[in-house]
Amino acid sequence: MTTQMIILNGGSSSGKSGIVRCLQAVLPDPWLAFGVDSFVDAMPAKMQASDEGIEIAADGVVSVGADFMALEAAWMEGVAAMARAGARVIIDDVFLGGAASQQRWQKALGDLAVLWVGVKCESAVAAGREVARGDRVQGMAALQADSVHEGVIYDLEVDTTHTESLVCARTIASHVG
Repeated sequence: MTTQMIILNGGSSSGKSGIVRCLQAVLPDPWLAFGVDSFVDAMPAKMQASDEGIEIAADGVVSVGADFMALEAAWMEGVAAMARAGARVIIDDVFLGGAASQQRWQKALGDLAVLWVGVKCESAVAAGREVARGDRVQGMAALQADSVHEGVIYDLEVDTTHTESLVCARTIASHVG
């Protein structure tokens, strides 16, 4: 079956966004890219710092509430509808709930052909990138580096600790059917 979606999961500052841009460049067909960051940015401002939406504590701990979960479910269904309509889609996500997050995607995607990719990066390297970026709460990368992968089953894993985004993208592209 032809791959309809690629879902990249990794912690903050693990290199997912760079890989997505490279994938769009190296894959022969056009692929749409959507990320959890753009989903969060699309939410009303009042939900970006509330118990019912998403909160990022000073130490980098991220918590989400019921309204966030409801909108996320709708977003996932919408992405799945695009893939069912013929668009090829790459998702850049952070599975805060580990296996439970993957299960929510699986429910929305049903029988779509998905390539599940784990994007790993050593905690200290991701934390260094986080500081260099300057647009993230410090501590998030270290907290998420391993926890987002707990219980998640992948078709493929890449490690950006010492590997450039383009090399990772080419590895992923070689697994796209």
